[in-house]
Amino acid sequence: MMTTSPTESPEIPRTDAMPAWRRLAAVALCLSTGLGDAPARADTLTEGLAAPIEARESASLRYDTTVGDLLRHSELQGFARRLLPWAERDYREEMPLRDIAQLLPYHSAVRPDVVLAGLNRLLDLQRAGVPVFHEIYTGAERRGTPSLSEAGLFFFPGRPGAPFALIAPGGGFSYVGSVHEGFPYAMELSRLGFNAFVVTYRTGQGGRTATADMARAVDYVMEHAETLGVAREGYSVWGSSAGARMAAFIGSHGPDAFGAQSPQHPAAVIMAYTSHADLGPQEPPTYAIVGAQDGIAPAANMRARVEALRTLGGAVTFRVVPGVGHGFGDGTGTAAQGWVAEAAAFWAAHLPAELGSNERTLK
Repeated sequence: MMTTSPTESPEIPRTDAMPAWRRLAAVALCLSTGLGDAPARADTLTEGLAAPIEARESASLRYDTTVGDLLRHSELQGFARRLLPWAERDYREEMPLRDIAQLLPYHSAVRPDVVLAGLNRLLDLQRAGVPVFHEIYTGAERRGTPSLSEAGLFFFPGRPGAPFALIAPGGGFSYVGSVHEGFPYAMELSRLGFNAFVVTYRTGQGGRTATADMARAVDYVMEHAETLGVAREGYSVWGSSAGARMAAFIGSHGPDAFGAQSPQHPAAVIMAYTSHADLGPQEPPTYAIVGAQDGIAPAANMRARVEALRTLGGAVTFRVVPGVGHGFGDGTGTAAQGWVAEAAAFWAAHLPAELGSNERTLK
């Protein structure tokens, strides 16, 4: 890996012929020394790649689309309920999607335009013939244990052959906030060229059960990697709040510690606003972010784990964002805006060397 002193001007490699995720990786490798100390550096790493998320007037789902409309949408049958946060709830079906923040009590900065952008992107993919939803448990397993029907994977494809991110939204293990901190992350990572999956998992049964679903999702992607067009090497795990605990557990102990067949640890852990304290004997590179005004997972709690990771010798970037509280999602409209691309740069800087030499991923 290239390193530079703070006073040097690194030579940036030519990236015009590379996919977006590889351009991000190439630049991140040159600038990786300063990444942990200057989070604002991400603006330069991704300059020219970022675009605002907006709800489109022509989209099928609009601000006045109701929850009932979503649940009965002809193109979302089979997984519509798993788009929404609560597995066991009788929704007020006349609620318009502009009011969806009411379904996310542990979250803040919930923007209907961001929610609609993610949902409409899924619709676009579905219409293009992309298999956007995948059951991770067999029919027999779901019939034997009905709660397994809460679990599944939503797929946002990036560049064929690129690494994949597995994203676990939060919700206090009571609900799954995919619309706020799952689909928006996946859409951004897909735009950068990475393949991205959002896992929905069993709720009301605690962290270990939810993490077992995430581990099963790792198995599913590894088993179907060729069909999905994703690299098995270099995957990352992402999580926010309760989902960050899940991602960190997978990073610390491997998916096989939670019932998966795959023992492969992720190349990076991306964790947002959690007080998770568990550590494994060897930790992957970790990017952590929290709001300075977070009263649920205070910055001091995250800092304690970050310092423990550094004591183990791991690569860590830690960012405390002023003026925001718990559950800010992708940060659109807040001081945290752009952090998903920044975290993607961190992941790119820690991709395994063998993946970087694979010509299949560079064309």
